[in-house]
Amino acid sequence: MSMLRACEFEVFGRVQGEELNLLFLILSSFQEYFLERDLQYASNYAKELGVVGWVKNTDRGTVCGAVEGREEAVDLFKKWLSSTGSPKSRIDRCQFKSEKPIANTTFTDFSIRR
Repeated sequence: MSMLRACEFEVFGRVQGEELNLLFLILSSFQEYFLERDLQYASNYAKELGVVGWVKNTDRGTVCGAVEGREEAVDLFKKWLSSTGSPKSRIDRCQFKSEKPIANTTFTDFSIRR
């Protein structure tokens, strides 16, 4: 049986030619924002993988989020965040923190928070 895992994430990159700091739980000096439709790509891919959690824009021009699910699915989502992202994004780097095994998920779906 597959183990369940959880983690928080932070991604830095570029979207549609604008500087972008996708900061998940860490302060940023960038002031640009991550487009709503790009959040939707993350949400759609998470749902396709069967992971749960959330992602949201922050007022600092960043995005923060958390993911939970089967270890293999969380790893695929992390790889997607690190290297692919939405079609018009360029990922410079991605950081993950608070990664740990969990007995049960605390979320029921993957949502875009406002």
